[in-house]
Amino acid sequence: MVLGKVKSFTVSYDCLNDSNVPVFSSGDCVSGRVIIEVTGEIRVKSLKIHAKGFAKVRWTESRNAGSNTAYTQNYTEEVEYLNHKDVLIGHERDDDNSEEGLTTILSGRHEYAFSLELPQTPLATSFEGKHGSVRYWVKAELHRPWLLPMKTKKEFTVFEHIDINTPLLLSPQAGTKDKTLCCWFCTSGPISLSAKIERKGYTPGESIQIFAEIENCSSRMVVPKAAIYQTQTFYAKGKMKEVKQLVANLRGESLSSGKTETWSGKMLKIPPVSPSILDCSIIRVEYSLMVYVDIPGAINLSLNLPLVIGTIPLHPFGSRTSSVSSQCSMSWLGMGLPERPEAPPSYAEIVTDEQRQSSLDVPAAREELDGPLFAYIHEFRFQPPPLYSEIDPNPDHASRTEERRLDTCPSR
Repeated sequence: MVLGKVKSFTVSYDCLNDSNVPVFSSGDCVSGRVIIEVTGEIRVKSLKIHAKGFAKVRWTESRNAGSNTAYTQNYTEEVEYLNHKDVLIGHERDDDNSEEGLTTILSGRHEYAFSLELPQTPLATSFEGKHGSVRYWVKAELHRPWLLPMKTKKEFTVFEHIDINTPLLLSPQAGTKDKTLCCWFCTSGPISLSAKIERKGYTPGESIQIFAEIENCSSRMVVPKAAIYQTQTFYAKGKMKEVKQLVANLRGESLSSGKTETWSGKMLKIPPVSPSILDCSIIRVEYSLMVYVDIPGAINLSLNLPLVIGTIPLHPFGSRTSSVSSQCSMSWLGMGLPERPEAPPSYAEIVTDEQRQSSLDVPAAREELDGPLFAYIHEFRFQPPPLYSEIDPNPDHASRTEERRLDTCPSR
């Protein structure tokens, strides 16, 4: 933008990531510079920044008010997440054109640093949808006497992190359905569908392993398929608007009558998509995996498995969590208890004669200091415990003790 002696007027962010893309989260410090390049000396009243972030929803619907009249109903809603102002040069008020209090900027390139802290409360993830959006930006304004203000704006991205390494998002998702086709008075056999995925939470770029079994007992040729859908839901004035979009899909082999197909971890990759938005009051972005059977001439048989697209990927040990736990839960069934308990190790294997002998040589000064009790404890510090035996050396004594316990039982 060129106006007079100002050659360029831009906003730049100090990016903290390797991709050099301004991405932040709640509680982060957003820092950057307002860059002004001038070809000659200029006088400035003020240089201000205004950081703002909000979610906004808008759509229209046509209404009929009578036989020949119609009108359009607007639905709008807005939620503010960020509103921060700061003055980098000059003062807050610049409604006059006096020559007092002006700042001179010499010819050349000049950078003015700014910083602000995003709210600690959860923020909505940046998003662009059909009927609404979530946007964040910093706008800079340059005010000079007798001239219109110069303005420039640059957006930045906010991710409200979703960690998929939680029990809820690591839990498997599964379902089963069947359908019987009818044609007038004829009824064919059922079509059955069972599907399962390892977890509910994924991140963009991952592949979902789909385990499914499709059995076709009908008289028609059917095709098993799977697809990931994104559902955008917008809320305003008590109304709701929903948009469903296909994200990715795959197709299985056609199944003739009496055939069965099994998917043993069929892969469906998640493309780069926006994370789920679950905490915004006017915009929700949700995902689901639909495993279905395409039936010509009839309504498809489908299973919907909910998904959450997060920002924090699976930990290295997380991918084995469910499989290891399932193995552990089943492996103990085949293990029997040993017939005879194994005796503990001999005390001599743990404490050597040298250690025991050295422990008996108690310094006289220490004995006088701590008294005979210390010497007694120290003497038996490395004494072996009673010998282990699998046979009770006093069976009669144990029987009498057990009889006394039974005699004193409260239930008797």
